[in-house]
Amino acid sequence: MTHKQVRLGMPGVRGQDEPAFDSLRPPSPELVDDCVHCGFCLTTCPTYALWGEEMDSPRGRIHLMKTGLEGAPLSDTMVGHFDACLGCMACVTSCPSGVQYDRLIEATRAQVERRHDRTPKDRALRSAIFALFPYPRRLRILRGPLRLTQRLGADRLLRRSGLLERLSPQLATMQSLAPQLGKAEPTPERTPAVGERRAVVGMLTGCVQREFFPGVNAATARVLAAEGCDVIAPRSQGCCGALSTHTGREEEGRAFARALIDTFTAAGVDHVVVNSAGCGSSMKEYVHLLADDPDYAQRAADFSARVRDFAEIIAELGPVAPRHPVEAVAAYHDACHLAHAQGIRSQPRELLRAVPGLEVREIPDSEICCGSAGVYNVLNPEPARELGDRKAANILSTGAELLVTANPGCLMQVATSLERSGRRIRLAHTALVLDASIRGVPLETI
Repeated sequence: MTHKQVRLGMPGVRGQDEPAFDSLRPPSPELVDDCVHCGFCLTTCPTYALWGEEMDSPRGRIHLMKTGLEGAPLSDTMVGHFDACLGCMACVTSCPSGVQYDRLIEATRAQVERRHDRTPKDRALRSAIFALFPYPRRLRILRGPLRLTQRLGADRLLRRSGLLERLSPQLATMQSLAPQLGKAEPTPERTPAVGERRAVVGMLTGCVQREFFPGVNAATARVLAAEGCDVIAPRSQGCCGALSTHTGREEEGRAFARALIDTFTAAGVDHVVVNSAGCGSSMKEYVHLLADDPDYAQRAADFSARVRDFAEIIAELGPVAPRHPVEAVAAYHDACHLAHAQGIRSQPRELLRAVPGLEVREIPDSEICCGSAGVYNVLNPEPARELGDRKAANILSTGAELLVTANPGCLMQVATSLERSGRRIRLAHTALVLDASIRGVPLETI
């Protein structure tokens, strides 16, 4: 067992002689065979960049999937390599053969979660994460105590003491990632279009986004309304299931997906708009997640076709609201599940560059993940920290005074890495920048 595998918290196995995968939706042999092992993925894979180990590259993990399909057992080492993957999908972008690694790794992780015996400590951590993060009401209960500790400065004292880091690096990471909480700002259930109505859109308010970044949701609704959309944000909506699906909790993710489809179908909207990259990526994949569900397969396909990222829908409609100047030099950070999983790169840049006074600069090595990756930075704090520090250094090298991105996880991860570097710049979601420009008000940052 390597030092890297020990860091990742290696679990035990169910049985050394059992095949790695069962017959319930294993990774597709046809998709596995699409990989020709050319190596174009190596330069963009964050774990290969960190460790230089073949089995911590996409083609290496696909090789392990192939051996599992051929009957090899689900060994400690094999699971460690699968767990080490961030699921950033940079390899999907760089692959000339069109290998659908995203579908392969999700199918593999579902197998791991069903068939692999994790350590009690790992099981407890994962249970705690998934008992909290996908449930906005539970996160809302956490807001009060967390905000109080921040106002009293107890969070800073705890961080400086190093006590939590010694007890549990994972819990220390969770504490360090928490953003400074302001006043709760609920999103109205209906925000009418300004001027001529051009579309009726549903809006995902999310879980972490809703409770930790409510200002982003409020800005999103205002911008969509200013661009001619009636915005419907059903209060009954729950989690989209992205965190569950991306970590192999397949049935949990399916249940969340069905409920969300029901909610927005009842709302009668033209599109469902998402301002969180990971959520949007997952919702566009409901067509695959529920493909063998006789009651939801077609509904999921129809739903996925109507999902749009925030920047995507505005670019699709064509912006009409007047813009006022926002004087700043900004760096734009591509959230992995926006750029790689959804292929949305030009739209947010075009919208930002259309803001008077805003200069947009590119970040070196922008294709490499910041280390957030859903809950990866909590489950695997050491490699996530290394990736976060690399990203922070690259951001600072641009000389920008403002970082703009489109995912709450990225905002928390980069903010923590910048604080660790001793240097800070302002951070904002794309929606906050456009909202400030349209209303002609000072930019609120995170």
